[in-house]
Amino acid sequence: MENKDKNLYRLDELTDYKIASNYADVRGWKIVDVDNRTIGKVENLWVNKEMQRVIYLDVKVDKELISDSRNEVHEAISDQNAKEFLYKDGNSHLIIPIGSVNINKDTKTVMATNIAYSTFKKTGRYNREHDFDRNYERTIMHSYYPESSASGIYDSNDDNFYRRKEFDDV
Repeated sequence: MENKDKNLYRLDELTDYKIASNYADVRGWKIVDVDNRTIGKVENLWVNKEMQRVIYLDVKVDKELISDSRNEVHEAISDQNAKEFLYKDGNSHLIIPIGSVNINKDTKTVMATNIAYSTFKKTGRYNREHDFDRNYERTIMHSYYPESSASGIYDSNDDNFYRRKEFDDV
């Protein structure tokens, strides 16, 4: 994201922001798919400053998922836009919309409610050293919710992009 257009920030960039007392701070927690397979660890939270809320979990992907991905050919490779985000050195992070997970405070586990391990394997990742842009967000949403992609709802560039159930607080 370019600074002038930047609307998402890592929580650790915002010294004057903190997690509300009625929400769990899930940073450092394990994240699993719908079948309880490990995806990785929540490393940070992406916040929309204008909306004043968390939009994405920033997940450092488990090494096993990455090594599984490099040994298989996925449909995503044929998609030129997705290829840009796949299998580059250092690309070990992905984002998950906050409304796509359930949080278990007792076990300190985050569960992706409707996203399978195989989807995470073929979902494009990014390098934490660089911010991502709206194209990456659209690619991710198309990967997680292909049935919604046909209707073009993830092509929006306006503020309504984050006003969908996938971004609702948990």
